[in-house]
Amino acid sequence: MSHKSGVSRRSLLAQLSIAAGGVLPGVLPLQHAQAAGQINGKAKSCIIIYCWGGISHHETFDPKPNAPREIRGEFLPIDTNVPGIQIGEHTPRLANHVDKLAIVRSIHHDDSAHGRGMYWNLTGHKPPRAGNIPPMQADWPSLPAMVTKFRTAPKGVPDSVRLPYPMVDNGTLQAGEYGGWLGSTYDPIVIRTPKGTEFGGRSRALGSQVLNLGEVDTPRVTARRSLRESLEHRVSHPTDFENFEHFRTLADDILLSSAVRDAYDLDSADAKTKELYGNHIGGQSLLLARRLTEAGVPIVQVCCAAGDLNGGQGDMWDTHGDNFNRLKNRLLPVFDQGFSSLLQDLSDRGTLDETLVVMLTDFGRTPRINGAAGRDHYPNVYSVVLAGAGIQGGQVYGSSDSKGAEPRTRACGPPDIHATIFHCLGISPRAKIHDMLGRPFPVSDGDVLPIVS
Repeated sequence: MSHKSGVSRRSLLAQLSIAAGGVLPGVLPLQHAQAAGQINGKAKSCIIIYCWGGISHHETFDPKPNAPREIRGEFLPIDTNVPGIQIGEHTPRLANHVDKLAIVRSIHHDDSAHGRGMYWNLTGHKPPRAGNIPPMQADWPSLPAMVTKFRTAPKGVPDSVRLPYPMVDNGTLQAGEYGGWLGSTYDPIVIRTPKGTEFGGRSRALGSQVLNLGEVDTPRVTARRSLRESLEHRVSHPTDFENFEHFRTLADDILLSSAVRDAYDLDSADAKTKELYGNHIGGQSLLLARRLTEAGVPIVQVCCAAGDLNGGQGDMWDTHGDNFNRLKNRLLPVFDQGFSSLLQDLSDRGTLDETLVVMLTDFGRTPRINGAAGRDHYPNVYSVVLAGAGIQGGQVYGSSDSKGAEPRTRACGPPDIHATIFHCLGISPRAKIHDMLGRPFPVSDGDVLPIVS
């Protein structure tokens, strides 16, 4: 069972096996995933809304109005469209969509560093090493990477996408977002939201090759590809070249694919729809995510931040100082507008029943407010949210104690969220994936939460 912080015996043995094996790229051919154990799932696609930095559960999905002021903070709870469920006052639009949400208030893990907290949430496994962890071949694959083992996109459409930039901490790309021991060809690619600026240095992805999808000279791209193929020798290439060739071919396919180019062209989107999401990088990235899933991308991960379209990284959720002003005036208005608009848009289009929407984050924030009017990193308990395909809305799963400091009932962990996501996507949590040495591992060590219909 994965309801305790730390790591299960099964997961620990798997990680030790990977570490001992010293997996290197190209040692053995990648084994195909076993599809045995497939189940019926409603979700045709998945959108992950990732709040990089650690969104405060106290000010959003788990307010504590009866706690002392140094814990409850400055905000009040508000009623929602589901009797008995309250959320933070600065998410008024989301309050009208709680009937679509399953709010999990009892998730926890054991690591208070951003990158390692992200690793927990995006891989469903304990971080393999200490410190600020850059991507390595021995890492566990990310959720998008694992999903692409079981979901194939149409030709010209990437299997998984990240928007609008990779996650970086102190100048270092963080482990947890990549293909890990599945191989770099499973890295979810990065597509920059139109008019958005790149952040975080070089990404292991397509980068600027997909920025100007609306300005493609198709005959010129085709001619260049033909010329290049005539000049290159089709003999045994080193693995590094094969990986490069994979992404180059994918870039060409995307440039020539009308489905992805049309989805990327937000100028062609309905003006009222664009306005609904908001003229900021968070909202426009979520609109693009919806359009990409409709173009056939199985899973899209959005790093949801505040900031205007030319604001680079924008403002993230690491509110050590000035927590309440930053949330009230900057972060929560963007989050509230973008998340609620996505739910409304999917519902209006009749696609919410087949689109799984998941909000994840590194961890929560400390119950006690610090001397800088902020809250610090806190993995002991926090909140995540699921909606859409297969999720029964209008419910809260689990609870934290009166201070929002520890799980009080139905404690769960990232592996259980992953198991639930896989279940909704029609993938058995015990379905096997293989590393580059052919060793089998289940996609999740967790249990499906009883929040599915």
